[in-house]
Amino acid sequence: MKALGDGFMASFSSATKALECAIAMQRAFAEHNESAEEPIKVRVGMNAGEPIAEEDPDGRSDLFGTAVNLAARICAQAEAGQILAPIVVRELAAGKQFMFADLGETEPRGFEDPVRLYELRWREPG
Repeated sequence: MKALGDGFMASFSSATKALECAIAMQRAFAEHNESAEEPIKVRVGMNAGEPIAEEDPDGRSDLFGTAVNLAARICAQAEAGQILAPIVVRELAAGKQFMFADLGETEPRGFEDPVRLYELRWREPG
């Protein structure tokens, strides 16, 4: 995990683990906000790919590259309480009981091709 100002980046060994973590985070913040004077609202953006791993001068590993940059762009498009993922994450999680809503294509800054985004539904029905 890496702190990025008021945000953070985490990597996971599978799309399922990343999606489960994102849902758990949003649900925990929603539960906290039910009784909080100052609600905390977070947005989550994710991507799947092969980032470039490098070690910084202090010996900590860091991730770079297109996969990381696209995740950051996707996160920037999310609204408070949303979890956004591109089609590659949706496809990796196929058959795993996650519910996605198609938000259509977007053209992230710095990328040539449009990206189809999906919102991961995390709220309990009812």
